[in-house]
Amino acid sequence: MIVVTTETVPGYAVTQVIGLVRGNTIRARHVGRDIMAGFKAMVGGEIKSYTELLTKAREEALQRMVEDAQRLGANAVVNLRFSTSSVMQGAAELFAYGTAVLVQPQQGA
Repeated sequence: MIVVTTETVPGYAVTQVIGLVRGNTIRARHVGRDIMAGFKAMVGGEIKSYTELLTKAREEALQRMVEDAQRLGANAVVNLRFSTSSVMQGAAELFAYGTAVLVQPQQGA
């Protein structure tokens, strides 16, 4: 599956636009992580536990979007975007979305 943030895939022609595809996940913070993050906030620097949490959430949302595209018969997703929003105190949604398409290699490319 080709996934790009651009409107086109270099070397390929879009032969069919299938439509919107999406994937999401909602993650909650962990009290133990919050305590350690509080300490880290006092001295500065990266809060690695939150970085890992968001990285995993991004990967999961992206995978769910790809599965949605495959289910619809697409072989590529263009215009990939990510969005986040607060769902409730201590929990956030990470949302991946794009346009599912069929592409084929361009002749001479």
